[in-house]
Amino acid sequence: MKKDPKKKTIWGWIMYDWANSAFATTVMAAVLPVYFASIATNLAPATRTAIWGYTQSAAVLILALLSPILGAISDFSKSRMKFLRFFAFMGMIATTLLVLVSTGDFILCIILFLFGSIGFSGANVFYDALLPEITSKDEIDYISTKGYAMGYLGGGLLLAINLVMIMKPEILGIPDTVWGTRLSFVSVGLWWFIFSIPLFKYVKEDRSNVSTANQNLTHVIKIGFKRISHTFREISRYKELFTFLIAFLLYNEGINTIIKMATIYGAEINIGQTHLIGALLLTQFVGIPFSLLFGKIAKPLGVKNSIYLALSIYTIIVFLGWRMSTPLEFWILATMVGFVQGGAQALTRSLYGSMVPKEKSAEFFGFMSFSGKFMSFLGPLIFGLVGQFTGSSRNGIFTLFIFFILGIIVLTKVDVEKGRAVARGESV
Repeated sequence: MKKDPKKKTIWGWIMYDWANSAFATTVMAAVLPVYFASIATNLAPATRTAIWGYTQSAAVLILALLSPILGAISDFSKSRMKFLRFFAFMGMIATTLLVLVSTGDFILCIILFLFGSIGFSGANVFYDALLPEITSKDEIDYISTKGYAMGYLGGGLLLAINLVMIMKPEILGIPDTVWGTRLSFVSVGLWWFIFSIPLFKYVKEDRSNVSTANQNLTHVIKIGFKRISHTFREISRYKELFTFLIAFLLYNEGINTIIKMATIYGAEINIGQTHLIGALLLTQFVGIPFSLLFGKIAKPLGVKNSIYLALSIYTIIVFLGWRMSTPLEFWILATMVGFVQGGAQALTRSLYGSMVPKEKSAEFFGFMSFSGKFMSFLGPLIFGLVGQFTGSSRNGIFTLFIFFILGIIVLTKVDVEKGRAVARGESV
């Protein structure tokens, strides 16, 4: 019996979360920040943390400028998969090349990380935009959270392997911990490629309404730029969606900064590498059931109320992180992050998708990425600046509390049902 084509499509889409989450866990969150601190030996601890924060800010600013252009172009040409492949392969190659980075090569590390991050995030613009196209409004919350759960599992499994490579390299015939770390980056690139194959094979776009006339690159780019200005005007018609975007870019700033800066902050306050990577591995596996749980409780509790719950827990995490000083406290906070991280992000994606007109999905998801990334450079930047000027990043982490509180306040102004009705073209 042949497998249902729709199930294959959804399975292929979900597997990309499994594939690319290896970059988010090993490169962005767990291994590379600690490795960066170890190779930038000529810099003071707070300065290393600050430079890592500035690198994160640069990556998101570059993508912020690209996102609305890419979204508009992909909607016009119905080439989401083409663009997704391009950025995914960019990320895979840059990540694999991190194996070349050794002591003192922190500039090369920054350059490769920038290309890897742009590839990772650029591909996600088109990956997220495919969600409303491959599923129904009744299933969108569950499919979105299932994707995040699979991402946690995939990223967590590879991070567990990477932990063995780094802490017990002799088991795998690796010379030492340094080479275990460097080869972990190769494993991410290969993992990302291999498990992206189901997406590339089974997810297809409906191109029946795409005109083949004037499809040269210059023409498409011009159309893309025209649609950027149009998107800014068009988004004002969707008041609830726009209000939600403001809430999102505020609280998402706090979430992303915690993800990107946790381990290098932990390294600065002298928490060992084993504790840092091990605790984030725990985050991954705790996140699997809790991502699915948030997908389930969203129906009786409501999507918006479920996001409130997650953000409230985040405010507690920030406060405790500000006071943290021991490995045990880092393990506890990593567990708490696992409770809410996947649920908050998945429900944000699905709630946004439910208020976006299907025909504008890539354009509006591109705008979401643009607005989020344009704001997202602030968190690591503020974190780094406060740490550098005060001599300790402990003071910087407490500033994230403001982003969560403001995000919650703005979220209270969103009428979700009204936003969904407008997206369906109903008069309200």
